[in-house]
Amino acid sequence: MVRKFCVGGNWKMNGDKAAIAEICKSLSGAALDSNTEVVVGCPALYVIYARGLLPNTISVAGQNAYKVAKGAFTGEVSPAMLKDAGADWVILGHSERRQIFKESDELIGEKCAHALAEGLKVIACIGETLEEREAGKTEEVVFRQTGVLSKHIKDWSNVVLAYEPVWAIGTGKTATPQQAQEVHAALRQWLTKNISQAVSDSLRIQYGGSVTAANCRELASQPDIDGFLVGGASLKPEFIDIVNAKK
Repeated sequence: MVRKFCVGGNWKMNGDKAAIAEICKSLSGAALDSNTEVVVGCPALYVIYARGLLPNTISVAGQNAYKVAKGAFTGEVSPAMLKDAGADWVILGHSERRQIFKESDELIGEKCAHALAEGLKVIACIGETLEEREAGKTEEVVFRQTGVLSKHIKDWSNVVLAYEPVWAIGTGKTATPQQAQEVHAALRQWLTKNISQAVSDSLRIQYGGSVTAANCRELASQPDIDGFLVGGASLKPEFIDIVNAKK
C-alpha cells in the first residue's frame, strides 16, 4: 500500500499576526509537492487567521484540545471549537503536553477518541525520553503509549501517528535515519500483532525531532517513515524543503 507522505509543522507557542502572515505568504507562493499532505499546527488564537491566509491545499491543525465538547473548563479549547474556527486536524499527546503539563496516556487516549468523534483528524504523538532510551526502554514506552491509544481509537483512518524521541526535540540531536526506521518498523510490527495487518499497512507514521532541510531527504527515504512533524524548522523557509523531501 502506498501511504501518502504527510508533513506537519508545529508552530508551538510562537508567532503573532505579522509573523504568521509572513509564513502563510511563503507557503502559499511555494511549489509544494502535490503528493505530500501538508498540515500546520497553529496556536488556537490564530487558527481563523491562518486558515484565511492559506490555500485549501494546506490544512490547519490545533495544537491541543480537551476531551469533551463544552463545559466549565476554563482556558480549554474543544475539537468542535477548532472545527468551527476552520481547523481540520489537531495534534494530541505531544511530548511537551506529556512532560510539562503532565498529561497521562489515558487522558491523551480520551482526547483522541473525542476529537475523532467530532470529525477532526488527529496527529497522535508518542516517544521516549533520553533516560528511557539509554535504559533500553524505547520499544516498551512507545508500545505502551500506542497501546493506550488503541484502547480508545477504533477507526484509525483519520489518525497519523507521530514518533518523536523526546531527546531529539529542539535539541539539535536527531535520531539517525537507521534509529528512526528501527522504531517505525517495530511500531508497524506491534500494530500488525495488536490491531490488524490493514491498520499496520495503512497507518502513516511520522518522525519528529530536529528534522531539517539537511537531514529530511535521508529520513524520508526510509521505508516506514511516512512524513514528519516539524517544530522549529516549520517557522523558517526551510520548511518548504522539508515538505518537498520526497520530490
